[in-house]
Amino acid sequence: MGSRIRTGNLGYPRIGENREWKTALEAYWRGDIGEAELDKRLQARETENWLKQKAAGLDVIPVGDFTYYDHMLDMAVMMGVIPKRFGAVPGRPVSRELYYAMARGREGAAACEMTKWFNTNYHYIVPELGDAQPELLWNKPLEAFRAARERAGIHGRPVLVGLYTFLKLSKGCGPEEIGSQAERFLPVYARILKELEAEGAEWVQIDEPAIVTGLAPGDLRLLQRIYGSLAAEAPGLKLLIQTYFEAAEPLEELLKLPVAGLGLDLVHDGGATLRFIERSGWPEDKTLAAGVIDGRGIWRADPEALSAIAERLLAAVPAERLLLQPSCSLLHVPVTVRTETELKPEVRAALAFADEKLEELWQLGEAAGGGEAAEQGKSRAALAVLRALPERNRADVAALEAGLTEASERRSESFERRAELQRLRWKLPVLPTTTIGSFPQTADVRQARLKWRRGDWENERYQSFIRGQIREAIGRQEDIGLDVLVHGEFERTDMVEFFGEKLDGFLFTRGGWVQSYGSRCVKPPIIYGDVAWGGPMTVEETAYAQSLTSSPVKGMLTGPVTILAWSFLRDDISRERIAGQIALALRQEVLALEEAGIGMIQVDEPALREGMPLKPDKREDYLRWAVRAFRIATSPVRPATQIHTHMCYCEFSDMIDAIDALDADVISIESSRSHGELVSAFEGNRYRKGIGLGVYDIHSPQVPDTESMLSGIERALRVLAPGQFWINPDCGLKTRGWAETEASLRHMVEAARRARAELIRQQNDLDNHSHCC
Repeated sequence: MGSRIRTGNLGYPRIGENREWKTALEAYWRGDIGEAELDKRLQARETENWLKQKAAGLDVIPVGDFTYYDHMLDMAVMMGVIPKRFGAVPGRPVSRELYYAMARGREGAAACEMTKWFNTNYHYIVPELGDAQPELLWNKPLEAFRAARERAGIHGRPVLVGLYTFLKLSKGCGPEEIGSQAERFLPVYARILKELEAEGAEWVQIDEPAIVTGLAPGDLRLLQRIYGSLAAEAPGLKLLIQTYFEAAEPLEELLKLPVAGLGLDLVHDGGATLRFIERSGWPEDKTLAAGVIDGRGIWRADPEALSAIAERLLAAVPAERLLLQPSCSLLHVPVTVRTETELKPEVRAALAFADEKLEELWQLGEAAGGGEAAEQGKSRAALAVLRALPERNRADVAALEAGLTEASERRSESFERRAELQRLRWKLPVLPTTTIGSFPQTADVRQARLKWRRGDWENERYQSFIRGQIREAIGRQEDIGLDVLVHGEFERTDMVEFFGEKLDGFLFTRGGWVQSYGSRCVKPPIIYGDVAWGGPMTVEETAYAQSLTSSPVKGMLTGPVTILAWSFLRDDISRERIAGQIALALRQEVLALEEAGIGMIQVDEPALREGMPLKPDKREDYLRWAVRAFRIATSPVRPATQIHTHMCYCEFSDMIDAIDALDADVISIESSRSHGELVSAFEGNRYRKGIGLGVYDIHSPQVPDTESMLSGIERALRVLAPGQFWINPDCGLKTRGWAETEASLRHMVEAARRARAELIRQQNDLDNHSHCC
């Protein structure tokens, strides 16, 4: 072969090896540091990211992917898309205080809605177009381009979210409005690009992941209009439309767009891109930015497979028009494996986080160009050891899988019969109140856990501490007046990590953090082997809580699809099979809780919607096995045992049937940040099971008043029957303080009482009217 093949990146983790980014943001929000110090810390973080990528030998380094909170929020404030409730002055750049108010809320102004970034576990801030008049208030990519040149000596590739994707993901832009909205925003995008062109930028990466969700003919015409206009406005720039997470189709039409290059995901496209290129060739006027390294997975790439892909690409695309890169931004993986000295060696050797993926890219560029790539031999050997581990071939797990029948997935009685038995058992008031599960993880709780993990505390001392926290939480809930209680989850760090630590087949990193939303970082477990139940995980704490009260206490589990979605997965078996193994393990835990006298069990599935394939034609099969996994986990209980589940921050209108098919007795769903709009998803649907629409946003530090929650309850009661409606917050309360938690819950309980009183008044009026008539 010839010279080394060029390599590039799409985005790098923001948070830092030790979560320095998170620390800086939270210090600023607490008032411990000012704006100048925040800028100093975050600029240092951004510069280090650039220098790491430069040291890795990348030919193309993205600039502008770094953010002070979220990249979609950045696009909104760049272009003046600021909801009126925040009182922004038109034409004036957004202050830091206003920027964070949009993300987190403030007194009198609810935070902007937050939802999942396509099918990932990253949450973005949803722009609200309203009647905003687009104007360029801040050219962030230009600032980043200049800063990279000055602080790191890098001539970077500026990154921005494309107009098509920005509009597709915004509120207030339906399919019939996207064309007219695009016309309003095009001049702003044109100015961004013209200023980059004047500054000397050569390429600009324009992220358009919405393309992979499916294009209608009108969408293709719109993309032609957008990119034809932008190419004409900045003719000296080379525009790269970057897609990821799925196949970009129809590729033959996308290649007609007037841009210099197309970035495609060759990892998650099912082989569609390579098949197209080998069948139809690649146009002479386009660069192919080929995503060949998995930007979302954490395993080393198979050198043979990578080399084969590179050879097939080079047979159709000249080396000078080929760029090798990750399949998507490395935002979705931890920073480095280097610090993971305590991991099982056979697994550690087979891992590749962000820094290691950059090394793999360099090695691939060398090997594809005919150079030496000795490190690829190490990857090959490490993967062979991983595949041979006995933990990946457990006969006991295979036997459980083989023993599943259709009856394993069904409750023994219909919902109607179960509902009557549960009503008689619990005797709850109409509009019962509860919470989602967790209560504040105070500094004392975190310190106690740390002391126990370090060995400074014996098990007995730690368990005594946890029991004290549970006693206090039960007392607080009874004082507030909640109808159904929870134990508080003080022994748990993360809702997936906790269960992964107790199930076979999981491993945990020391510093494998990834950003979930804002400063919230999670450390996903690694599923490396067959998943199996090793004994009770939640029974002791839940049964203890129930012993303290005559009110029902819910057992709290994380569901199989959410554990799957929020873990890094082994890549040698299907997601469906992994979900089934997790479900079988949880099934045994559900039975253990019931045996201990727990009659309400909540199995949370907040990730059910997020795991849905981006391509519509793949969704039915996914929902089939996802629903099946939930039912395997929850079906063996007695009819009078009430199964709850919880979901959050998702669109549900297109999956009401799947939610119904879960056959949970009660489901709670977020609806506060979407300002009650989710209620409309149940209009016209014959959903008859119990449902709790979260009446306040726990992610905002503001304490909601009773009136606002009462308004939400009244709105929901226009659609839902009083007998099926539960009152609860929209998510767990672990990130909040006790003062705001108690105040909010008291307001919630008061709103429920007032709503009950109104229902009684209305019923009395009806009764009186019937007597009169």
